[in-house]
Amino acid sequence: MPVTAARVVKAVQKVSSAPAFARIAPHVVPALDRAVHRLTRGKVLLSAQLLPGVVLSVRGAKSGQLRHTPLACMPEGEGEGAGKETGGSWLLIGSNFGRTGHPAWTANLLAHPDAEVSWKGEDIPVTARLLAGEERDAAWKALLAFWPPYATYQARVEREIRIFRIVRR
Repeated sequence: MPVTAARVVKAVQKVSSAPAFARIAPHVVPALDRAVHRLTRGKVLLSAQLLPGVVLSVRGAKSGQLRHTPLACMPEGEGEGAGKETGGSWLLIGSNFGRTGHPAWTANLLAHPDAEVSWKGEDIPVTARLLAGEERDAAWKALLAFWPPYATYQARVEREIRIFRIVRR
């Protein structure tokens, strides 16, 4: 049987749902993404070869220092490039690979909702908003259709995974 893109995605979804992946990936994936992103002047994000991705630049909640975090995202609207066509909105999910605590970038966005993302080589000023209630429920449903392993991540933790909508300023 030939290897198809769909089979590769399914295999990656299975691997990314494994507990071992949750222990290792947070230390390896972001570092590789940052290095490749820097070397390509913002044009390439390794993890974006499977899922759309941004590099979020936001001030630290406590330090105030600018932090750059590569993140998978879900562009809203039609197709992968929808961030631009819809006026620029994306969903960011604080899954932390299914680990116990919220990822630091979520606290940073709560403290400093005005941030910047690098999207396909373009630096875009954005404002973030934590989703709640029915709006969060609808986003969660869309995210599960987009990347089913998020359900596994949520099942591993007692906390509610944070979901942010970021929009162009």
